[in-house]
Amino acid sequence: MRLRTAARRPTTALALGTALTLLTVAGCGSSSGSAGSTAVAPGSAAATTTATGPGSSSAGSSAATSTAASTAAASGSPGTTTADWDAVLAEANGQTVNWYMYGGDDTLNTFVTGYVADELAAAGVTLNQVKITDTADAVNKVLGDVQAGATDSGAVDLVWVNGENFATGVQADLWECGWDTVLPNSRYVDFADPAVASDFGTPVDGCEAVWQSADSALVYDSAVLSAADVASVDSLFAWSQANPGLFTYPAPPDFTGSMAVRTFLYDAIGGPSSLAGPFDEAAYTAAVAQLWPRLTGVAGSLWRGGETYPASQEEVETLYGNGEISAFLTYGPGAVGDQVEKGLFPETTREAVLAGGNIGNRSFVAIPANAANAAGAKVLANVLQDPETQLALYEAEGIYPGIDLTRTDADVQARFAAVPLSPSVLPLEELTRDAQPELAPEYVARLEQDWTATVLQQG
Repeated sequence: MRLRTAARRPTTALALGTALTLLTVAGCGSSSGSAGSTAVAPGSAAATTTATGPGSSSAGSSAATSTAASTAAASGSPGTTTADWDAVLAEANGQTVNWYMYGGDDTLNTFVTGYVADELAAAGVTLNQVKITDTADAVNKVLGDVQAGATDSGAVDLVWVNGENFATGVQADLWECGWDTVLPNSRYVDFADPAVASDFGTPVDGCEAVWQSADSALVYDSAVLSAADVASVDSLFAWSQANPGLFTYPAPPDFTGSMAVRTFLYDAIGGPSSLAGPFDEAAYTAAVAQLWPRLTGVAGSLWRGGETYPASQEEVETLYGNGEISAFLTYGPGAVGDQVEKGLFPETTREAVLAGGNIGNRSFVAIPANAANAAGAKVLANVLQDPETQLALYEAEGIYPGIDLTRTDADVQARFAAVPLSPSVLPLEELTRDAQPELAPEYVARLEQDWTATVLQQG
């Protein structure tokens, strides 16, 4: 047996175990809409990038946001009134929101500390971005504050949360709920969309607010791989075996590495339908029986012979930029054009959706029930859902909107359509044509755990 090594981040299972232990000790209260609570957030799929100034962060747009918010509230945003929102704005004025979020994307960081901070400042709220590499760190911070008795004075106000850690927080009763429809800009959100109503199989139930869309894609150098090579998982693996060392993926539980394993799983079992719904041991066992032989079979042709795997998506993209590999999977295909424009990726970079479709999900922000600045966090969540913010983020980095564009003004839709598209990037319509849903978090955790034992250590 060869022992392969890869750096590992804290796992969701560890976070959950810690959560349950701490809750047993401290007795966390309910997250249901308690007064004075605030936001939270997760780390996620964002692709690596390097700094770039955000788009149109004009000073006047905060006022526009505020005006839009009031207008939205008055026009019947679900579950709120102008008086409700005015009370939130009044409470938020003067607060500093600690937003815990994945900090490995320089372009996104610049956007957050520039455009978003400016918008928030117009409402009298200060933004403090707290960069993390793993969302479990934020969840564990919340748990630590609860254990210390900070039931309404927690340091974490908003978390960019991923599905696994959201589910962990739901089980531990960590999140404030019932606030997503209070946001005036929630009128632009399609709550009937299954991807909005459920986060990796866990019902959202008003405990987080959507702000981005993520769809996976294969990124490749068209000077090295042909269209036929990237047509399917089979053809990609065949190319890898004929060209050893030029393809790899991050070791799960890295967020993108976990997605890569699910992509291969979906292909092996003909889509995710047999695994829909809550975790089923028999269905899982039948599914992975078709997955592990494929992954152990191709492992020897991966980068460094599969003896080691990159620890993060950042490492994978660095390998691609350096020419050490020629293809990789990403959750941030919209950002690839930015990388090409900066000269970090070759001009011959292109994207493909493998046969059987890709994986799509939404990014959310959540507010811990013990947050000290919950009102400010809600104002921030509302800014993130503002169509102008969504457009500016798309212009800055190609990040796809979390809101439903058909609910926005024609002018906004036209401006989205007018944003130049890099030849390296797939049109959104083509990217999302066969998008597949995510699995329940228990499946994700088992896949990550069993990949280590079956592929990493037994290959």
